[in-house]
Amino acid sequence: MKTAVPCYYHLDVDVSAERVGQVRRILTAHLQYWDLEAHVETVCRGTDMLLTAIHEHATDKHTSIEMWWNGQHLITAVGGADHRLRPDLDLRVCLERIAAMSDGWGCCATDAGTKVIWFSQRARSGERVPLVPTAPVPDVREGLQVPRDLPVATLVAPAYGSRGLLEAAR
Repeated sequence: MKTAVPCYYHLDVDVSAERVGQVRRILTAHLQYWDLEAHVETVCRGTDMLLTAIHEHATDKHTSIEMWWNGQHLITAVGGADHRLRPDLDLRVCLERIAAMSDGWGCCATDAGTKVIWFSQRARSGERVPLVPTAPVPDVREGLQVPRDLPVATLVAPAYGSRGLLEAAR
């Protein structure tokens, strides 16, 4: 069975009103590249809401955005470094909307004090999924025993005689 190659994208941005539109275009391009066009609107709407809320309520505007796709789930995470931002108070309306439009969501804090809000969706891609190649297994019925008239050493003669390949290239 072939499995999809996991995809990951990371973006660091200082949030401002005009950067929200730029981030939307960047995320759209990556989702199209991963052949996940059906999820562009949901991911971009959720990210727009979070970035707009961070722009309005946070004092530290530096934000990290990450997307993971493992072939079945698309996870988007937005992390802000503002220690005073309270998701339960400042981002309550935003989190309610994200919970309504996603399959799963959550909020956690890291050891460095960054608050991360993530949401996920079940995601299937189209036909153009990059696949992990698997080694072909030979079929016993296809194996033919061909007798050789000449030994293998005489079939493969050196192309450059007694001189090596590097000497012939000089």
